[in-house]
Amino acid sequence: MAGTFETVGVVGLGTMGAGIAEVFARAGLTVIGVEADPAALERGRGHLEGSTGRALARGKLTEAERAEILGRVSFTTSLEDLADADLVIEAIPEVMDYKRALFTDLDRVCKPSAVLATNTSSLSVTAIAATTTRPGRVIGMHFFNPAPVMKLVEVVRTVTTDDGLAGEVADLARRLGKTPVTVGDRAGFVVNRLLLAYLNHAAALLENGLAGRDDIDAAMKLGAGFPMGPFALLDLIGLDTSYEICEVLFRETRDRRHAPAPILRELVTAGRLGRKSGEGFHCAEEPQSPSPHEKPSAASVAVLGEGAEEFSARLSGAGFKIVDPEGAELVLALSHTPVVERAVRLPHPDRLVGLHLVGDQVAEVASTVLTSPDTARVAHGLLRILGRTPVPCKDRAEFVVDALLYPYLNDAVRMYESGYASIEDIDTAMKLGCGYPAGPFETLDRLGLETVRDGLRALYAEYREPSFAPAPLLDQLVTAGVRSIRDLTP
Repeated sequence: MAGTFETVGVVGLGTMGAGIAEVFARAGLTVIGVEADPAALERGRGHLEGSTGRALARGKLTEAERAEILGRVSFTTSLEDLADADLVIEAIPEVMDYKRALFTDLDRVCKPSAVLATNTSSLSVTAIAATTTRPGRVIGMHFFNPAPVMKLVEVVRTVTTDDGLAGEVADLARRLGKTPVTVGDRAGFVVNRLLLAYLNHAAALLENGLAGRDDIDAAMKLGAGFPMGPFALLDLIGLDTSYEICEVLFRETRDRRHAPAPILRELVTAGRLGRKSGEGFHCAEEPQSPSPHEKPSAASVAVLGEGAEEFSARLSGAGFKIVDPEGAELVLALSHTPVVERAVRLPHPDRLVGLHLVGDQVAEVASTVLTSPDTARVAHGLLRILGRTPVPCKDRAEFVVDALLYPYLNDAVRMYESGYASIEDIDTAMKLGCGYPAGPFETLDRLGLETVRDGLRALYAEYREPSFAPAPLLDQLVTAGVRSIRDLTP
C-alpha cells in the first residue's frame, strides 16, 4: 500500500524538482534531495526555502509548519545516500540519455523493493525502465508546475509495470493531496499530448498570418476562457521544452500537427526561449499597445446572417443607424461561411467584414481581400463600444477560436476512441493540469456535437489537414442523433 512509501529521494532540484520535494515533505514524508554539485544543491535549497517562504508570507503556512517541512528534507550530492529510499523520483532535464544513465545508477544503488519514478513529461517510460534490472518497479509520476499548487499527477504504467504498482502510486498521490490519472505509456500522456498539439497549431496559424500574436492570445483567453493565451503559455513552459515535446510526439505519431512549427525552431535557435531567457514570443520589457476607444465615424450599419435582427437591435440601442446593405457604410456578416462569398454579391464589397461573436467578450473580425482598412478600423471601434474585444483575422474557415478549439476537441475524442483514457480522466487531466474551466468533453457537449463536427469538416475542406477530419466516433454519434458524448459513459 502507499503507506510503505515513507522515505523519498528526489534527484534534480530545479524549480520542478524542489517543488516535488516540497510536496512530499508537506505530506509528512522524509525527503532526500540530490543534485550534481554543491552549487546546484544550494540553488535547490533556495528554491525550497523561497517557495515555503512565499507560502508563509501569504498566510498559507505558519512558522512552525514551515520549519517542519524544511526539517524533513536533507540535501546531498551523492546518489549513494538513496540506498534506503522507498521511492526515488527524478526531475532532471528532458534528455533521454541523461535519464537512462541516471536510472542505471539508481538501479545499482537503491534497494530491490524501491520504486524508481520519472517525472518525464513526454519521454518513453518503457525505454527508461529498460535500462534497469527492475522494469516492473519503474513508473512515471508526472507532476505539473508549480508542483505544490497543481493538483494533477499523471501516473504512467508500462507493459512491464508490476500488477498493482500503478494503484499504489496513485494512492500515494492522493496521500499528497493530488488527483491521480492513470494512463499508459504514450508520448505526452494525456495533458501534453493534447496541449502541445493545440499550442503548436497556434504557432502555425500565427506563422501563416491568420491573426496576430496578441489577438490570438486574447481570443483564446477571453473567448475560449483559457487561463492564458497560447503564446503566453508557450513562453511560460519554455519554447525549447515545447519544441522537444513536439519532436517526441511527432516521432511517435508522425502526425503533422505534432511536427514543431518552424517559428518554434527559429526562436529556439535564436535563444529566445520564453520567460527563462527574458523573451520568446513576448518580450519582458515589451510595451502594450493602447487600444483606441473612440466612436467610429460610420453612422449607418447593415447586419447579415443568422442572428442579424438581435445584433441589429443592440447596435441601434448604441446609437447606430441600421440600414439596407446597399446603403450602408459598414456591413457586418454574422457567418462561418467564407465572408468573401457574401462580399462579392454587394455593390461595395470593400465595406463588408465577417463577424463571429465568441462568448460575452470577444468578436472576431474577419477581413477579406476586398475589405478596406477603414472598414476594418470602423468595425473594431464599433465593437469596443459594445464592450467586446475585437480580434482581427483573415477570412479563413472557423476564424481563430474555433480553428484552434475544434481540433483540440477532436484530438480528445480520438484519445478516448483509442481506449487510452476515459472521458472523466481526460476532462480531469485538462482541468487540473492546465487550469481550464472545463474539460474537452464538457466543452464538446456545451458547443454541440454536430456544431463541432461541421466545423471540423469546414477546417478539413479548407486546410486539407488529415487530423482535422472529424474522428469517426464523433461522426457516428452525430449520425445516430446522440446529443451528449457522456451518454457513452456507464
